[in-house]
Amino acid sequence: MVIGVVAGVGLLVVVLVAVTGVVLWTANDGGAGVSGPADLGAVVEYEDLPADHVEVTETVDYEMFPPAGGEHYGYWQNCGVYEVPIRNETAVHSLEHGAVWITYDPASVDSGGVAALEGHYRQGDYLLVSPVEEGMPAPVVASAWGAQILLDGPDDPRLAAFVRRYEQSPEAPEPGAPCSGSHDGTAADALLPVDAEDTDVDELLDMED
Repeated sequence: MVIGVVAGVGLLVVVLVAVTGVVLWTANDGGAGVSGPADLGAVVEYEDLPADHVEVTETVDYEMFPPAGGEHYGYWQNCGVYEVPIRNETAVHSLEHGAVWITYDPASVDSGGVAALEGHYRQGDYLLVSPVEEGMPAPVVASAWGAQILLDGPDDPRLAAFVRRYEQSPEAPEPGAPCSGSHDGTAADALLPVDAEDTDVDELLDMED
């Protein structure tokens, strides 16, 4: 009888451990099932993207939108949350440094959804969150250097998986280069011209080395 009780308790412990493991996996990955967040099969990858700097008077014509790499300004966008659109050319420079850029269509995402997206950022993360007012191919798009996924909305579980996969990815040209200490203006703000003799710009470029 005692043996039966011990065996029953042992079986219960095994079952509880198994269930706990499933719950933790679900919590860590944000969902479950074959079509869950770990399924990044919809990610579109882009190879051999140029990483040259262009003059700040130039508007880059990117092959994808929002951009997921390519030519960019000498300034990078400071990682963080922005309530209005930011410049593509500065955001792409941040992607070069290993950042992930979460963009959303403000016409398709309500205030609760915006708060959920902004909640992905923590101080020190290599992450940008900003709206894009025109031309969005989906309610939410996550982009990294050379990789992009279109998402159904802020609660799409693939978003967290994408961030985990691509933030500070070694596939970025300069992972670990700064994502702060540069430009925190918006698309409506003026940029200083990038002049080779400008000491401040030289200091920014030195930070990348």
